[in-house]
Amino acid sequence: MTFLAIDAQKNLFTLQKSQLQFEQTLVMGRVNYYTKLMGERAQVLEDQEIDCDDDPEYVELQRMEAYFETRQDSLDSQISIIDNEISSLKNLVNNNIKSSCGLNLIGG
Repeated sequence: MTFLAIDAQKNLFTLQKSQLQFEQTLVMGRVNYYTKLMGERAQVLEDQEIDCDDDPEYVELQRMEAYFETRQDSLDSQISIIDNEISSLKNLVNNNIKSSCGLNLIGG
């Protein structure tokens, strides 16, 4: 019966993974948005012959893009950890089921 509890924990991790993947999709959209804005701003600054590093708006866009890229990396790591946990729990469930079935065959 412990395999049912382990399977429930695996399902919880699977749900958490789905939530992280949804957030990851949102964050990727933000990264793309800020990258686009930076490109547009860089073009305006280039036309005016202004260095991007001297423009506070461009620097802020760069900072925001970096923040969301860092968040993206963090989500990737969290998803990877949860994937490992899910895999471990699947193995535990399978081993417990096999062990339980083996005991039933021996005892029955």
